Amino acid sequence: MSKLLIKAAPGKGRVAHVTPESAGWTYVGFDLHKLDEGQSASGTTGDKEVCLVFVTGKGRVVANGDDLGILGTRMSPFDGKPWSVYLPEGAEWSVAAETAVELAVCSAPGLGGGLPVRVISPDDLGQETRGKGTNTRYVTNILPENEPADSLLVVEVITPGGHTSSYPPHKHDQDNLPAESYLEETYYHRFHPPQGFGFQRVYTDDRSLDEAMAIEDGDVVMVPKGYHPCAACHGYDLYYLNVMAGPKRTWKFHNAAEHEWLMKA
Repeated sequence: MSKLLIKAAPGKGRVAHVTPESAGWTYVGFDLHKLDEGQSASGTTGDKEVCLVFVTGKGRVVANGDDLGILGTRMSPFDGKPWSVYLPEGAEWSVAAETAVELAVCSAPGLGGGLPVRVISPDDLGQETRGKGTNTRYVTNILPENEPADSLLVVEVITPGGHTSSYPPHKHDQDNLPAESYLEETYYHRFHPPQGFGFQRVYTDDRSLDEAMAIEDGDVVMVPKGYHPCAACHGYDLYYLNVMAGPKRTWKFHNAAEHEWLMKA
C-alpha cells in the first residue's frame, strides 16, 4: 500500500490522524472523528489554528467556554453545504454529537493573527463549477484565501461518477510566487454509494515520486508534492475535503505542461 494512503481505522472516535510529524512535512494536520449520538470530541489548538468541519451530522459546539449552539444540518456530504467553525491559536473546543457525526479537524500553524472564533454557516460559503464535460466538478469554498485565517485553506469538492478532478494535473510545491505557491495538502475521500472506489495518482515531473492509489470511502491521501489528479469510477460520486497550508496563504498552481492543452480543448 502506498505510504501516502491512510485507511480509516475501524469503529468510532478518531479514525484518521495526520500530523506534520507523521506526514514528514511542516504545515498541515488533519483528524477525522466519527461519533455516535451522545459521544463527544474535544481538543486545544495550542500554537495552531483549526477549522472544524461538520462533514455529516449535528453537534453542540463549545469554544473557549462559549456555547455556539447546535451546528450541522446535512446527513451526507453529498447533500448541501457544511457548517464549520474557525478557531485561532490557544483555543479550547468540544463537540457533543446530537446525531451521528463525522467531524473533520483541519489544522495549520497559527501566526499570531489574533482572529476571533467564528461560526461559518452554509450561507457564508461560495460555490463554483469547474471544468467541462467529464472534467466537471462542483467546489464549495469553506476557508478560501479571501476569508481571514493565518495559514489554512479548506475546500470541498463533489466529482460526479465517471469524471476526473484536480485535473488537468497541477501542482503547488514550489515557493515561487507569483507563479506558484508551496502548499501541502490532504484529501479526505467519501463515495456515494459508499461501496464505490476511484483512483488518485501523486507524481513529480522526474517520477522520483509516482504513486497510484485505489481510493475508497473514508480514505485520506497525503500530497507532499507533485501532481495529484483523481478519478471517480462510473456510478459512484466522489466527495473530497481538501486541507492546504504552506509558508504563504495563497493557492497558485502549475499545470503539467504536457496536459495543459486540455485547458483549451
